[in-house]
Amino acid sequence: MNIYLDYAASTPLDPRVAARMIECLTSAELQGNPASVTHAFGRRARELIEQARVQVAQAIGATPASIVWTSGATESDNLALFGAAQFHADRGKHIISARTEHKAVLEPLKKLEKQGFKVTYLKPDTDGIVQPEQLQAAITDQTVLVSLMHVNNETGVIQDIAAMGQLCRTRNVLFHVDAAQSAGRLPIDVNAMHIDLLSLTAHKIYGPKGIGALYVRRQPTLGLEPMIVGGGHEFGLRAGTLATHQIVGFGTALQLAIAECETDNARVSTLRERLWQGLQAVGGVELNGHITQRVPGILNVAFQGVEGESLMFALHELAVSAGSACATGSDEASYVLRALGRSDQLAQSSLRFSLGRFTTEADIDAALEIVAREVPRLRALTGQDLP
Repeated sequence: MNIYLDYAASTPLDPRVAARMIECLTSAELQGNPASVTHAFGRRARELIEQARVQVAQAIGATPASIVWTSGATESDNLALFGAAQFHADRGKHIISARTEHKAVLEPLKKLEKQGFKVTYLKPDTDGIVQPEQLQAAITDQTVLVSLMHVNNETGVIQDIAAMGQLCRTRNVLFHVDAAQSAGRLPIDVNAMHIDLLSLTAHKIYGPKGIGALYVRRQPTLGLEPMIVGGGHEFGLRAGTLATHQIVGFGTALQLAIAECETDNARVSTLRERLWQGLQAVGGVELNGHITQRVPGILNVAFQGVEGESLMFALHELAVSAGSACATGSDEASYVLRALGRSDQLAQSSLRFSLGRFTTEADIDAALEIVAREVPRLRALTGQDLP
């Protein structure tokens, strides 16, 4: 029996989304290139793409013209960081981010440092929270960009994005937010939260892999250097023929996530609490990240007295993660958990359980049965059994 508890890495495709995508793939009327608006086939495909653009824009309080289609949150992060930094380099070359950001942000920042930019990495507290006062103290006259994620992909901790955005807007600093883990789960209003650039992806909200979007503030225009050039698609910011079925799937998935957010969150919260209570009963288990300032679907816990690699092997029936999915295969302890002050040993012995729309009570109970069997066994083997 295999149990899927890795929703933070990727959510299963919702059948309702799949149905809309299949319609796009099989309908003869939708086979045209969306850029070929001189004939009905292209115009029909374009209509569906623009409908999806409206769906995504409405979900974050934006205008449709501010949504740029990309291949996912990684490309959106790259376009936001490289595009904004390079366009505004004449104003300053200082960027602020956090040590706990996703690699899709940290790796572009490393490249920007090699290009002469200075990056300040804020350190969160032991609960994973970056305080607005830290950001305020770090902003200088040379700061042109701040990049902070809304919800951490490993711990599920929620940052106070509205407060951060207010600080950035007051200092005339561009504010980029990676919302891959928060879209469809938390309220997002780019205007009220003073967000200039927002990265989104479909496969975290029961949509298809390979499609995402970048919100780019239009009024006043902020300026962005494109990374992919060609036919001038997407307002000149991202060239390439648009994939109608992927985009329609994204729009449908986000619309469903917004409509069902309240009921989904309530159900998943109940399941997460059931899981947490059961894990605590095993003993020697610590929560990673803030106890309440977190999204419902992510539970990251450290198992005392257990070696990390042995733990993953023993729990092979559970689809869980030892960190970010992008770092799978690495022997290093999670840099996110180490930034929270966890020792290498505890960080390596931590697992992320992530739940979602299709998780059941039976899944949770079966997972707890496996953990309750294997963790004490591993502790006994290493002589580290807990009282």
